[in-house]
Amino acid sequence: MSEQNSLEEYSTSNFTVPNPNQYVDTIIKGDCTEVLKTLPNSSIDFIVTSPPYADNRKGTYGGIPVKRYVEWFLPISEQLKRVLKPDGSFILNIKERVVDGERGVYVYELVMAMRMQGWLWTEEYIWHKKNTYPGKWPNRFRDLWEHCYHFTKSTRFRMYQDAVKVPVGTWAEKRLAKLSETDKTRDESRTKSGFGKNVSNWVGRETVYPGNVLHLATESSNKEHSATFPTELPAWFIRLFTKEGDIVLDPFMGSGTTAVAAMRLGRHFVGMELNEQYCKVALGRIAKEQHRLDAFTEEHDVHAVAASEKN
Repeated sequence: MSEQNSLEEYSTSNFTVPNPNQYVDTIIKGDCTEVLKTLPNSSIDFIVTSPPYADNRKGTYGGIPVKRYVEWFLPISEQLKRVLKPDGSFILNIKERVVDGERGVYVYELVMAMRMQGWLWTEEYIWHKKNTYPGKWPNRFRDLWEHCYHFTKSTRFRMYQDAVKVPVGTWAEKRLAKLSETDKTRDESRTKSGFGKNVSNWVGRETVYPGNVLHLATESSNKEHSATFPTELPAWFIRLFTKEGDIVLDPFMGSGTTAVAAMRLGRHFVGMELNEQYCKVALGRIAKEQHRLDAFTEEHDVHAVAASEKN
């Protein structure tokens, strides 16, 4: 498949989607406030996005005033709730800015307003940006993290925790070598918090469940976008909340990072992007990723045939 053919296959310039199947594996150029209305109810398995931050990126997105941010986003979140399946999840990556010398509260107001819409604020994950440059401000330090709010429509949602397990770590080798009698039973917390642990449960385990802080480097080079999150950020959540073949939606697709992450994991994607230049960048990245995946599949098939003939 040539890159030009890939661009044509994945692109659409009209945000009207008469056939529901036409929105899968496409980038739809248009305002997501309107484009979302064309999607069927309960048609999306998972949503992950990073919307324009308040009063930021004015050169590319116009900038949403702080005082209007909640009002601006609520019609979008209402549509997202409609198109999300009952057992689906929505990850909102966002960070409040400093307003008149103090942290703005509009992000928290948005969370509360979304709860009034019927969303459940199920969890909050933190993206720790581990490669951020140092800096100096008179009354605060550099931002090293952003919110990743987890919203659901129900307490019964799909979650594949084994898909994001991590190595148990070097602490286990020494700590588990000699277990006391206390380590072999559930040891209640001495603070009387109600929490406890049985250290012996970790003997022989190579992987464990992670915490809710993601330590990921930022990515900004060669993306032609003013605010690109790393591919691994949506990929981590896609692994956690979806299975192969599911549909992932990003209503602020930007340079196509979520689409690339979904493709690499065998998921379908739906993207929306208002900025024409970003649309072109996203389509180019998708075409290159499809070419890479096709080449990998072809190479794998050749090796498989060779192995079968040898046997």
